[in-house]
Amino acid sequence: MCRSIKVLRGMEPPATRGDMQAAALQFIRKVSGFRKPSKANEAEFQKAVDDVTAAAERLLTSISRTRPDSGTRG
Repeated sequence: MCRSIKVLRGMEPPATRGDMQAAALQFIRKVSGFRKPSKANEAEFQKAVDDVTAAAERLLTSISRTRPDSGTRG
C-alpha cells in the first residue's frame, strides 16, 4: 500500500516509538489523502496517528518470537 513504510518487526536494534510513529504518519497520510490536514481536521488526524502508533507498539511487543524470521519482508 505505502512503499515508504518499512517493516518494523525484527529490526536490529529494535524499532523505536519514533519508528512506529513515522510509519503511522505515513499510513494516515495515505489513507486520508492529506499530507498536512487543515486546522479543522488537525486534531482528528493526530489522534489517528497516535492510535495507529499505539496499535503498532502493542503488536510489536506482543508478537511471539518463538519461530525464527522466515526472511520474507512486506
